[in-house]
Amino acid sequence: MDVALVTVGDELLAGDTENTNATWLCRRLAERGVTVTRVLTIPDDRAVIADSVREFSRAFDAVIVTGGLGGTPDDVTKVAVADALDRELAVAADVREGIVEKAQAYAEQYPDLADAYDLDVDFDAQASIPEEARPLVTEESFGPGFVAANVYAFPGIPDELYAMFELVESEFDGRVVSETLHTPAPEGALNDRLTGVRERFDVAVGSYPGKGRIPTRIKLSGDPEAVSEAMAWLRDRVDVTDPPATGSGPN
Repeated sequence: MDVALVTVGDELLAGDTENTNATWLCRRLAERGVTVTRVLTIPDDRAVIADSVREFSRAFDAVIVTGGLGGTPDDVTKVAVADALDRELAVAADVREGIVEKAQAYAEQYPDLADAYDLDVDFDAQASIPEEARPLVTEESFGPGFVAANVYAFPGIPDELYAMFELVESEFDGRVVSETLHTPAPEGALNDRLTGVRERFDVAVGSYPGKGRIPTRIKLSGDPEAVSEAMAWLRDRVDVTDPPATGSGPN
């Protein structure tokens, strides 16, 4: 399964917010054997989002979009995804009912805030998702995420994203596995072996140099049988050492 990630937000491009969502999603998808081939960060621009989602939806098995699902004017992800798939937005009635209940519960819990800010929620806008999309609703989020065709749209707030991803995690499944070895040899001294394993086996090879006494890390990814054979070949040709203690370095 080949997946692309699109993270949306001017704040990400300005460096105001660290893009931890991309790292978290890549890790969770890799654990499920899924290959993430693209990670793209783009602004809160309807046309840019639509063009990116349209291209990736055609090119990959699935596209995950995070950010821009809120109710402020710069949150344009829902309508942009609808544009990408040539759909209109539609109000999901059951989702709207749930949003109304959440708003009422909030007003009862925090009456001073509700009165002070004269909270006026456009429930139709909050409950709108692309036509024929499947809404994703959690207790953590006020509004829904959704699945439309092969596009999965999640909120950008990390805790909300984590909870919503759990609803669909089982839909992401692949056969890619990874194995890692550590060696005291400098990365530059391993060129022949790294080239050799690439040429002999259908695996992705990553090498990550150590620093000082921290060993070099070599990571192989691919089909389980190919990775097993490639790792055995490599272990016969590389001095192997124990991995560094947790927190001792970048490896």
